[in-house]
Amino acid sequence: MLVTNEEEILIIEEDNKNRKKNKKGKKINRWFYIFIILDVLAIAALFVIYGPWSGFRDFWITSAMTTMTHHYLAETFYSDEVIKDVINKNFVENIDATTDASEITFSDGKDTGIYESEYEEQILKRDEGNDLYKVFDITVNRSKAHIAVIYDPSRITYTVSSKINNRGQQLIDIAREQEAVVAINASAFARIGSGGRKLVPNGITIKEGRILQNGVVASKYGIIGFNNDNVLVLMKGTAEEAIAAGIRDAMTFGPFLYVNGVPAKINGNGGWGVAPRTVIAQRKDGIAFFIVFDGRSAGGLGASMNDLIEVLTRYKAYNAANLDGGGSSTLVVNNKVINETGGWGYTGDRYLPDAWIVK
Repeated sequence: MLVTNEEEILIIEEDNKNRKKNKKGKKINRWFYIFIILDVLAIAALFVIYGPWSGFRDFWITSAMTTMTHHYLAETFYSDEVIKDVINKNFVENIDATTDASEITFSDGKDTGIYESEYEEQILKRDEGNDLYKVFDITVNRSKAHIAVIYDPSRITYTVSSKINNRGQQLIDIAREQEAVVAINASAFARIGSGGRKLVPNGITIKEGRILQNGVVASKYGIIGFNNDNVLVLMKGTAEEAIAAGIRDAMTFGPFLYVNGVPAKINGNGGWGVAPRTVIAQRKDGIAFFIVFDGRSAGGLGASMNDLIEVLTRYKAYNAANLDGGGSSTLVVNNKVINETGGWGYTGDRYLPDAWIVK
């Protein structure tokens, strides 16, 4: 069969029309499926945020409301009434007891090589040639925690940044300036003055038996410090009462997690959500330890109050308290930042007003 030029042109034009129709149909089908997927995701998100399961809602609200500047993350999705209800159901019950320093009996410092559990071995087995401290890592709920064990708590002191009136310092610079081998962040703080350059630690601070700051202490917080016998003392009271109790170095935060061997009672998730954490603790044998949790990364979100109690119980904490967390959580060892630092919307080390250091 012969095909004329005109017929050939008509066939080509018809083929082109069919191709365009097919392409248009495919584009319509593609967008149809995209919209279906987006609808499903939107419905799923609404179900998670507003559905009957309270786990995500409690996590989201408590995590947001315990930050300094990111309350909007909860307030965007939930009413004030819902937020208040969640906070009232998730909290750490205040411990009003004061540390009984006489219960801390310091060991002779010798490593016998005999351990009753793997956890005791992690604490008691010392690094060769280092009788002052050791550092090891664990993982809890997919988040890494770094534990610095301090065998001689007399070497632990509280310090204030030399630039507290001018932005503060990153912890690594505080440690270098103070010639500290181990350092962690300490207080929460407020920014005041021109451009918020002056950092003011919350509540009471004491250094070498002298009151540096005598601020108001919120009811959920307390005084956290070491006395002249190098016992970690947790107490509620005034700065003057702390000095009378023999406190040499102290700052303010909380909640208290262990007092005299008794753990705090946690309701729900504890009301602090999941975030990077810093903890200071001491065992009955006098060995102290710092814990710093990573968080807000691909590896994990951090730790809840329940997670902290679990770890403290595992390593036989006798007295322990939560310190400032989130973007402040930092551990420095030998002039190196050990943990992954950063907060909501930024990475890197926060500028701080104070720290606990080991010299």
